[in-house]
Amino acid sequence: MIDRKEIEQYLAEVKKAVESDRYRIERNPRRQDNIDLFLDYIIDEAKAKEILLSLTVLDFSAILQNEHKGFEHERLYVFGKDVILLERNGTEEKTVPLYIKFNKLENCFVIVISFHKQKYPLTYYFR
Repeated sequence: MIDRKEIEQYLAEVKKAVESDRYRIERNPRRQDNIDLFLDYIIDEAKAKEILLSLTVLDFSAILQNEHKGFEHERLYVFGKDVILLERNGTEEKTVPLYIKFNKLENCFVIVISFHKQKYPLTYYFR
């Protein structure tokens, strides 16, 4: 059972980190989906930050266990958000359902592990 207050608290801490630029969106070779979002749509750091700050408890989907060796104690929080983005190679504005997964480290630095188009529709916990 996930407590709504727990998610509100988590999100408040994430937003505080994002507001003070204590976060990064992963864009390493293992995170091609994240890179693709920035290639396929006109989106910059400011827009990404705005999207992160617009998340609410209703956008919450799930808590996952980190499966990477040595990090099994970490809990990853998944959110989804429909955002309107302009295609980079086209003229269409599209509603893009995003998949956003956070890892909030103990030092209150936030790693946005996933920030890309949803591959499968999310189920929202509080909707």
